[in-house]
Amino acid sequence: MLRKTDHMEPIKLDPRLNALTIDTEDWPQSSLDFSLPITERAVRNTCSLLDIFRRGPNQVRATFFVLGLLAESFPQIVKEIAADGHEIGTHGYSHKPVFGIGPKAFADELSRSVKLLEDLSGQKVLGYRAPDFSITSDSLWALDILAEQGLLYDSSIFPVRTSRYGIGDASRSAYRLSNGLIELPLSTVRWGGRRWPAAGGGYLRLYPYTVTRWAIQSIQADGFPAVVYLHPYEIDPTELDEIEWPVPAKLKLTQGLNRRYIRGRLERLLQDFKFGSASDVLRLNSTSVSSVRSASVVA
Repeated sequence: MLRKTDHMEPIKLDPRLNALTIDTEDWPQSSLDFSLPITERAVRNTCSLLDIFRRGPNQVRATFFVLGLLAESFPQIVKEIAADGHEIGTHGYSHKPVFGIGPKAFADELSRSVKLLEDLSGQKVLGYRAPDFSITSDSLWALDILAEQGLLYDSSIFPVRTSRYGIGDASRSAYRLSNGLIELPLSTVRWGGRRWPAAGGGYLRLYPYTVTRWAIQSIQADGFPAVVYLHPYEIDPTELDEIEWPVPAKLKLTQGLNRRYIRGRLERLLQDFKFGSASDVLRLNSTSVSSVRSASVVA
């Protein structure tokens, strides 16, 4: 089993091409109650993101880490994402945290989601992102399972310690593990003698755009690309007031804060920086399902 002390081989990447990644899920099911059904609102929000990308500079290509339950409920949206030329990755099946379900359930969920997404998209699924970045020091065993099941990269580790997730002393830039798997960490920036999470999700909502732009520029100046992430629901400012399930006031505040600004901030990011999918950034060769899985990192 992998340990934090295992050998890691740094991978040199072009800092000018940043990764644009979408954790494709439905907010009530992923954040309120795992037993809730996936709603059509997730599809509408994903379609809105696709439209933003179509209208953006050079029709930007992103990685959509799609939840298995969403793909099962609304298979057409996976086909539409793939038809637009975006990369399909897996976000697992149920959105339950990796450290909470254990190795066997994780392996079962992973294989189930990968097969479903490959069948729907016609793509080989090369990458994985854990729900809520739940590959932590207590669940590094998941990285071996990813490699065993033929995935080429993971983008789940947040190299900062928070109350919910993160590995505070993990590398901030991409590296290859001893099992062959590549890790593409989430973005952090150094300021005031410590690391700060940046360029995605709640941080994209919380920080003014000027701070996010500075953070990405700082990451690039350190010699590696930023990994930007968001969820389709974050461009939906009225969702938490309109869904049929009650939302606790504190959760409504933290999860709804500044959603009304995200569409505009995303459009500015697409103007100010160059983006590609995670596999583009890692220079991996993504082949069709009918082909033999092969990928390489260009040194």
